[in-house]
Amino acid sequence: MTPRLRFLARRIYYFPYDIYMKLVKRRDDMIPPKGMIFIGSGDFRQQGERLKNLVIEHTGLKPEGKILDVGCGIGRLAIPLTRYLSPEGKYEGFDIVEMGIRWCNRNIAPKYPNFHFLYVDLKNDLYNLSTENEAKSFQFPYPRNSFDSVVLTSVFTHMMPDDVKHYLEQISQVLKDGGRCMATFFIIDEDVRKAMDDKRTTFEFNHAYNGYYLMSANVKEANVAYEENYLYDMISQSGMQVILKSRGGWSKGCEPLDFQDLLILAKK
Repeated sequence: MTPRLRFLARRIYYFPYDIYMKLVKRRDDMIPPKGMIFIGSGDFRQQGERLKNLVIEHTGLKPEGKILDVGCGIGRLAIPLTRYLSPEGKYEGFDIVEMGIRWCNRNIAPKYPNFHFLYVDLKNDLYNLSTENEAKSFQFPYPRNSFDSVVLTSVFTHMMPDDVKHYLEQISQVLKDGGRCMATFFIIDEDVRKAMDDKRTTFEFNHAYNGYYLMSANVKEANVAYEENYLYDMISQSGMQVILKSRGGWSKGCEPLDFQDLLILAKK
């Protein structure tokens, strides 16, 4: 199923629920209809609050800080940040799914002039097949050294190595000295490899390549996992270093911070 058809099927499936919530329950205008939420699981509001708290704790974002949300989706992190960032703070987000950006620009940006959302037309097997523009050629449209925090949740898990390497370099450029990046991955180390062999992981990555693994050889970017050393080398080459690693719940990590593996990166 193409991304466009998958999005349409979700809208149709949740249409009765969304109409009921709008007419009877009077859904909060700052929460998107369920049929439009194309990423993440669980309660949208609760997941957003959880992410906001992780960002504040692990990147040190202050109310007056500047944050870049790469793959901002349909505002899951932006919405709770509207209640945290002061007017002196700044939020920038971009995504390759135009529907999500349109919703954010209609429902968030007019109320919060320090929040900006940008649609970027890039090809991805899972989310956008309508273009040939490649992530590895995309230059982040922000000045160097302009953000205190950069966040990517469930972005690198859908990107191939050349794209990941390029994005890491771009992140390092736009981060301020001392700035931090919070990003999620699927990371394969010896313990996780053994867990996969024993069928103890939630996901199985059965297609092995040089430094990375795919869940599907047909839809390559559906889920991508990286060997730890291979990933850490890319991070180091970008000018950043890992200062915290939390193994995710997907591999039965101990007290995970997220379903995916979470890394906190600092600019060297």
